[in-house]
Amino acid sequence: MHNQTTAKQEKADIYTREERVRRDATPWTLVQGILAPIQFLVFGVSLVLIIRFMWTGEGQEAAAMSVLVKTLVLYTIMVTGAAWEKAVFGQWLFAPAFFWEDVVSFGVIALHTLYVWMWFGANADPATCFLIALAAYASYLVNAAQFLIKFGMARRARAAGSDRLGQSDDSELGVAI
Repeated sequence: MHNQTTAKQEKADIYTREERVRRDATPWTLVQGILAPIQFLVFGVSLVLIIRFMWTGEGQEAAAMSVLVKTLVLYTIMVTGAAWEKAVFGQWLFAPAFFWEDVVSFGVIALHTLYVWMWFGANADPATCFLIALAAYASYLVNAAQFLIKFGMARRARAAGSDRLGQSDDSELGVAI
């Protein structure tokens, strides 16, 4: 019974001993921990600006620029997240511990990129562009939830005694949302 519990707890922990050491040593962990809340703040401001435009017809330029800023922050966090994943797991993307988060991240990037193309390349009407931005933002929220759930599971697994380093560790930044 004890072996089954230990195996289940270790499976719930997303890091091996070596990965946790690399995670804590790489500066990319701090970068991700800083960029994630910045991205969320930019998302929140942009969402308000888009809704304001969709509701009142006012503030189109501000809303459009806010989506571009959100897209740039997203690209930045994706590139630095890939560097984090390489430093921790030894591969740029799709490490088993974050495979599905990375898959959804690419959907998020695709929708943001579609917005940029629609705005500049396709000369689409603003309402269509902003609907695409809202779809991108909805996918971003799904992706953010994936990461939060994953890190919560890891924290609970560690609290239950599955910490593979044999010590308590409350710092759980990992790849950011």
